Amino acid sequence: MKRNVLTFLSIFLFTQLSLAQSSGLGNWWIYFGNKKLNDKWNIHHEVQYRNYNIAGDLEQLLLRAGVGYNLSEKNNNLLFGYGFIRSENYMDTTDTKTVVNEHRIYQQFITKQSFGRFSLQHRYRLEERFVEDVFKVRFRYFLAAKVALNKPKIENRTFYLSAYNEIFVGTQNQFFDRNRVYAGLGYALKPNLKFEVGYMSQIFQGSCRDQMNVICSFSF
Repeated sequence: MKRNVLTFLSIFLFTQLSLAQSSGLGNWWIYFGNKKLNDKWNIHHEVQYRNYNIAGDLEQLLLRAGVGYNLSEKNNNLLFGYGFIRSENYMDTTDTKTVVNEHRIYQQFITKQSFGRFSLQHRYRLEERFVEDVFKVRFRYFLAAKVALNKPKIENRTFYLSAYNEIFVGTQNQFFDRNRVYAGLGYALKPNLKFEVGYMSQIFQGSCRDQMNVICSFSF
């Protein structure tokens, strides 16, 4: 069973990455980690390596960490954190890149609900962004859903469908910042260790950009 699952995921991953490579899609490699300290406190950490292509042409490196507090046993969490973001942006239509460093402080609230095979997550996040010498404030609302496929709920060896929508709202000159829509296939080796491969469309004012996402989530 485990061999079949790993074989399926390997084929699926290879197919998606081949499509990304041949079509010029961007690709994000993402790790989410969560360390439980006790029933109330937790530490969140994540690494996102975002590329203009499958890998090697860095668009953005994002490092984020935070300390969270559970308002209830599992389903309501407040978190305060810090993020460092290094962006390598192409200048106009040239092959020359410019590097932009950002330091970010953020506060967020996450609430979760489960209904049989279905689970929902709402995340409300406020960001104070120091982009070089410019200060910005942004609000984000994230709504995600997961559906277990071969088990009554997401547990050991469970395939699941995953989808989310996240809208970004600025407080300065531009109200609408961007919107992200994602859909993917996931596999939970254990309830605390999940892998996903998915497709995300990122919509800006007047433009759109698509990325493949390869995600690992680990809670310990």
